[in-house]
Amino acid sequence: MPNFEFKIKHQDDKCLARIGEIKTKHGKIETPVFLPVATNASVKSLTTRDMLELNAEILMANTYHLFLRPGLDVIESHGGLHKFMNWSLPLMTDSGGFQAFSLGIGAKHGVGKIAGEAKQIKKIKHAKVNDDGVIFYSQYDGKKVFLTPELSIQIQQILGSDIMLAFDECTSPLSNYNYNKKAMLRTHKWAERCLKARETDQGLYGIIQGGIFKDLREQSAKFICSLDFDGIAIGGSFGKNEMYTVLDWLSKIITRDKPVHLLGIGTIEDFFNSIERGIDSFDCVTPTRLARVGFAFIRPEDGGNVKNKFRIDIGRAEYKKDQRPISEVCNCYTCKNYTRSYLRHLYNVKELAFYRLMSIHNLNFFLQLMKEIRKSIKNSSFIEMKNEWLK
Repeated sequence: MPNFEFKIKHQDDKCLARIGEIKTKHGKIETPVFLPVATNASVKSLTTRDMLELNAEILMANTYHLFLRPGLDVIESHGGLHKFMNWSLPLMTDSGGFQAFSLGIGAKHGVGKIAGEAKQIKKIKHAKVNDDGVIFYSQYDGKKVFLTPELSIQIQQILGSDIMLAFDECTSPLSNYNYNKKAMLRTHKWAERCLKARETDQGLYGIIQGGIFKDLREQSAKFICSLDFDGIAIGGSFGKNEMYTVLDWLSKIITRDKPVHLLGIGTIEDFFNSIERGIDSFDCVTPTRLARVGFAFIRPEDGGNVKNKFRIDIGRAEYKKDQRPISEVCNCYTCKNYTRSYLRHLYNVKELAFYRLMSIHNLNFFLQLMKEIRKSIKNSSFIEMKNEWLK
């Protein structure tokens, strides 16, 4: 029996937004929630102590990368991923399925999670998918790796995450109907193999695929929801507006008694529009990745809006002598102690402290936003908050 329990604590009466609680071996998670991504067992430039001080409830680690480096033997010798990275709260691990996309057809098409995203992928041999699994060539040493649903689950069980993801095939937004159908049916077979391979009490989410095709998405949702998964994840890559259409289709089918995770999505508009459609959790590298290239997130009170994507470019000349913090209303360590001028200086001289300070601010922004969204749902004012932010 999985060491996993989900219950709905409050349902918004104006939309599908809701407050939920996930109980795991390593603690409770209140949803909606954002999962900072600890790809290599670390959120880039930050420590687990930082994440605790930022009140992160759960982190997302990367099965594919940890399998290659440092290797399962190293992590297993520590007693699992929690002890290896000194993290006492819940962890989710992906399955490696997204790497089948990003190193395979995503690399060929030059696209990311959202159509049009620039992808920086090293020149390596592309991943190859067949009905048994995915053949990878390690981006570190070129070694050939054959990842199957069974091996993905075995790896995640050794890692010891609280929530595992079933192995799936993510398709490109440029893939046609026939390929999406083939990948979806393959994902369904892999889902059954993942359930059969599970031998621990970790939670396991099944993943809905089907691209931007309504009949495929509906077929996938019905199939995945019929299986004995503890939660549901929505995968695939989209055009921006297409994602909301897909979520509208799925919201009519997905069972409401399980948590629903939207994989790899992390913009402010997406949070509001997806939570409105019943999504409970998100993971994305956006806050730390953009921090490293000089973008800081700002609230509406600071001038943040849809047009500027709720962020400023700290490297701009206008901030050279700006003695304000990034945000006048932010309570993070960075905003309480440093000015835009100083941060711009660190950015220009490529000082390593810049990555840390900006990542602290951006993650605090994301995590505090989720906290405010949960509060608005409890107060039945979510739609009003959404309209205020996205006006």
